[in-house]
Amino acid sequence: MEWTVIGDVIEWRGPAPYYFLPMDPEDSAEVKIEAAGLEYWGQVAVIAAIDGSTFTTALFPKDGRYLLPLRASVREDHDIESGSALTVTLRLNRDR
Repeated sequence: MEWTVIGDVIEWRGPAPYYFLPMDPEDSAEVKIEAAGLEYWGQVAVIAAIDGSTFTTALFPKDGRYLLPLRASVREDHDIESGSALTVTLRLNRDR
């Protein structure tokens, strides 16, 4: 199964800034059902694609939805910053 996530990148400032693309609650609920048994510490391993570039990461649960973390290298390669409109395709990483 595959999901297309469309939204604006958000920034969370902790010890270092982190950037995420939030999934909508409906898709998040669907991911949770499909990922049953694959979760670890509430996170779900995924393979993400942006403009033909793929990377692996894990979705973080937050307030009834999942957040897709965006690595610095991915952000630099695609000129992504806080507030950027973004479209990402996700699928579960069952090989993990």
